[in-house]
Amino acid sequence: MIITVTPNAAIDKTLTVPNFQTGFRHRASDSLTLPGGKGVNVARALKALGQPVVVTGLVGGRAGQQIVEGLTRENILNDVVHIAGESRTSTVVIDPTTMSQTEVIEYGPIVTAQELAALLDKIEYLAKGASVVALAGSLPRKVPEEFYATVMERLRRYRCYLVLDSYGEPLRLGVRARPHLVTPNLREAEDLVGHEFHDDQDIVDATAAICDLGARNVIIKTPLGCVARFTRGKRAHVYQARITEIETVVSTVGSGDAFLAGFLDARVSRRELPDCLRAALAAGAANTQLFGAGMLDAEHARQLVETADVDELEPAPRP
Repeated sequence: MIITVTPNAAIDKTLTVPNFQTGFRHRASDSLTLPGGKGVNVARALKALGQPVVVTGLVGGRAGQQIVEGLTRENILNDVVHIAGESRTSTVVIDPTTMSQTEVIEYGPIVTAQELAALLDKIEYLAKGASVVALAGSLPRKVPEEFYATVMERLRRYRCYLVLDSYGEPLRLGVRARPHLVTPNLREAEDLVGHEFHDDQDIVDATAAICDLGARNVIIKTPLGCVARFTRGKRAHVYQARITEIETVVSTVGSGDAFLAGFLDARVSRRELPDCLRAALAAGAANTQLFGAGMLDAEHARQLVETADVDELEPAPRP
């Protein structure tokens, strides 16, 4: 069983607006409303891939009720903590004529210490029966930035694979708690190591730097692939992976979440690491063919695996 944790769950609204311009009145040609937040999106993709998953997190108000009802309609198992504040709404405007995306994301509710303690207890309870716990997304207001690090410290006694997919200070502090895997994108990785990347070697070097900060393994997502560093014993295995670009893209929203779902699905199925990376890239690419974060066709994802290439770079011993 995989548990995904979404402290800042949301209602995700996707609007299709041809020829979108700021400052004008528009009518959306299409719209889609789904439960969202990174952990929810990961869970949606995992379910599409046939993997047992349970969503937990914080939900509140009418929006929170919509989130729970939406998860139930999608047959995604959930065990959430209800709070007094109102869950946020995130809106994405997609212009199909220019393939541009505009996102407006609310901060989320204010969370009390008692509500946060209830979530910690819930995560620990669920982790007892889990093989993987994925901590994903931003944190609501008033939640300490070391929250993810605190969760991982509490879960260290259990035999579950801890994944962290966040950004900014919650990611920086979380990495120090030695998660089994972190999966930043390029911008998040640059922020974490403190400098911009100018070429592929910079990205490879960054995977080592992030491991030095505390992560046991790291995957840095790039626009058409990823660079990954996995440690086995005293040796690091570094991979560079790419997937053939798909000509027609519907939406890239949630592709990183689908990427993580594809990787975890392959990993719990005990596939080799290069195959896990191929599966991750295929799931992320499949997500671009449908509206909705974490939405994908499993059969299409399996077909796209054949278009992904993985090369192992020169192995390097860990210092």
